[in-house]
Amino acid sequence: MVNTSKIQENYFIQLDGIRFVAVSLVLVDHWLAERNVIPLGVLGVTMFFVLSGFLITRILIQSKLKDEKTGRSPWFSVRQFIVRRSIRIFPIYYLTIFLCVIFNVPPVREQLIWCITYATNIYIALNQRWMGVIDHLWSLAVEEQYYLFFPYVILFLPKRYFLKIFFGMIALAVLLRLFLHLNHSDWMVQYVLMPTSLDAFGLGALMAYFFTFHKESTFKTLSKTMYLLISFGLYVSVLFYEKFGFENPHNIAYTVIERFFAALFCFFFIINAVTGYKGLAKVFFENGVVQYLGKISYGLYLYHNFVYNYYHTPQTSITLRILRKIHQYLPALADSFAFQFFYFSALTIFVATLSWFLIEKPVNSLKRYFNY
Repeated sequence: MVNTSKIQENYFIQLDGIRFVAVSLVLVDHWLAERNVIPLGVLGVTMFFVLSGFLITRILIQSKLKDEKTGRSPWFSVRQFIVRRSIRIFPIYYLTIFLCVIFNVPPVREQLIWCITYATNIYIALNQRWMGVIDHLWSLAVEEQYYLFFPYVILFLPKRYFLKIFFGMIALAVLLRLFLHLNHSDWMVQYVLMPTSLDAFGLGALMAYFFTFHKESTFKTLSKTMYLLISFGLYVSVLFYEKFGFENPHNIAYTVIERFFAALFCFFFIINAVTGYKGLAKVFFENGVVQYLGKISYGLYLYHNFVYNYYHTPQTSITLRILRKIHQYLPALADSFAFQFFYFSALTIFVATLSWFLIEKPVNSLKRYFNY
């Protein structure tokens, strides 16, 4: 059950716990791919998209209401949004790309224009192949492309169109994935493009709309645990269907249906965090370690592939050379599932912590100059 009587207005403490869960799912999927058969990475990325849809839409709606109240131009809010998002996202992203160029991390030099323009997802879709240790940047490209048009939708269109637009985004994504599937497009195309991800963003936007305009009715009703359990059951059912109902692993359930039900589960999962989980879930989501790792989740996501990726990390990488050195003295420990996960986690957290305190936190403090 959830506490629906204390919905926070400006900061949702448990959402850092959601970020921790989302990034953990991606890390497990990339680090332990040979042991894991559940699409945890897809679920983690989808969770980030739904969360972004909620937070970004809520910020933009608040800006729109402020614009209407004060009579200021929507362009003020557009500029404010762009500047604040740029401050948060660009510094460590472009620092990472710069270091990859300096140390010649493939394929960054060869595909530099795709990297610096946040278009790696388009490159993957066009060429139908991943990009090595930078393949995870596709989801950051999707988010950035989403930011290119969505602020104008909220800030310039009347509020009476919002629900139609959000439901339209959801329908468009599902229908577009279905169209691509029926036309035998490679599964990567459905997976990495921004328009095919709009159902997750649309569900997040719906959440923000209900929170802002129907908090004590629709939003409160949707936060009931029953809906969370039903959505989880539907998601698991789709996973079983795609696993055992088809010979081809990239079937219609995987390329078209799963993403929607993953987003639907994330919708209810996040709604309950906004209203506030109670009991053991509250203890978990508000735990200090979980909160901290949620705060640095952007860095964890950005850097984790450079620490290790089951599919792309060469045996000559320094992380694997260190692991082999440990294996020489403690073979049983180095070969264990738990130690390898701890080892990769510790390295990633260390790098992300340095990034947070030396770059992200100081730069983020500049955002206070761009408040209302």
